[in-house]
Amino acid sequence: MLRRLLQPVWVLLAIIFLIEAWLWDHLEPIVARVVAAIPLARFKQWLTERVDALSPAMTLIVFAVPIIPLFPLKLVGLWLLAHEYWTSAVFTILFAKMLGVGVTAFVFDVTRDKLMEMPWFERLYDLVMKLRAKAAELVDPIKRRIKEIISGNGEGWSSRTLRLIQRFRKSVHEAR
Repeated sequence: MLRRLLQPVWVLLAIIFLIEAWLWDHLEPIVARVVAAIPLARFKQWLTERVDALSPAMTLIVFAVPIIPLFPLKLVGLWLLAHEYWTSAVFTILFAKMLGVGVTAFVFDVTRDKLMEMPWFERLYDLVMKLRAKAAELVDPIKRRIKEIISGNGEGWSSRTLRLIQRFRKSVHEAR
């Protein structure tokens, strides 16, 4: 009974986790392009050289520091939300989220090798990767069902409704 009640919560957490992973995967190349477009390549090289000279524990600090300046931006987004500036709040929070994930992906790319020298961090990284795979496994049937509904395949009422809408749109387009 409890498992059945918690299933939607686990699916929601899995979706949130996968959105984070998707943002990470898709913002890292964008940040790499930004680094290539502006003279951050030298900065990345300089940062890589400095990280190589650090201990793994100090590298963890380098990895964590970029999160700190983004915290006030998120607070501004919450303040805007509290004062009912909905659009500004949403854009500020989304901007802070994407900037945070992008910068973290950039810094993780530079610090990954050094961080993996710490056994506990490597185990944590492996755990996160396993959780990501488990989340994808949990959400895949839902994604397949949504794709079936959208494509109009299947026998449920939603599929029949979508096929009816598609036929109606086609007849309207043909009538023009």
